[in-house]
Amino acid sequence: MTVLDHTFLVTAQDFFGQLSRNNDRDWWQANRGTYDSVIKPGADAILTTLTPRFADLLGEEVTPKLFRPYRDTRFSKDKTPYKEHLHMRWQVQGGRDPVALFFGIEPTRVRVGGGIMGLGKPVLEDWRKFVDLDGPRVMKIVEQVEQSGFVFFEPDLLRVPRGYAPDHPGGRLLRMKSVIATRDVTLPPDQTIPDAVFAALTQFRPLIDLMISVSCA
Repeated sequence: MTVLDHTFLVTAQDFFGQLSRNNDRDWWQANRGTYDSVIKPGADAILTTLTPRFADLLGEEVTPKLFRPYRDTRFSKDKTPYKEHLHMRWQVQGGRDPVALFFGIEPTRVRVGGGIMGLGKPVLEDWRKFVDLDGPRVMKIVEQVEQSGFVFFEPDLLRVPRGYAPDHPGGRLLRMKSVIATRDVTLPPDQTIPDAVFAALTQFRPLIDLMISVSCA
């Protein structure tokens, strides 16, 4: 099995599916050989393969990251020790808030997406200015991304922030404090995982370009 082959996806989903039913240290210790010898090397290969491709696509330096399998349970009621998914990201360097693309494998689905999680106050103010002053262009980008199957996280605020008309045409966007959209993807057996992920996230580029502009404004 090559680490970029579709069989890697099957192995990863089976591994995390079993982990979701046996999320404890004993199971992990008995099965971590699969993580160490197959899952992590495969994820590292995907990250390494896609990093220069995303850098060329966006025209920006991109830093890859594979998220650790261990959960931080200190402040959570859920004390299960391990993450039941494989998540990785490519973060665009520069800007005031981190703009990123991500790819995740879960037991029953595969997702891609990105944006900015948690807009800092200066970037949040600029995001709202973009929506208010350049609304048609921003709305066109949002609609284009949604037509490609991406779904935005629900807005954080119940009402349009003070200073904007309650019926503002960009009200949904003004109520966001994170700008994140994701979509499920199907990875064809005859296509490598990097190629499939790159194709899906290429459709996401207009939003990433917009968020880079907002973060660097």
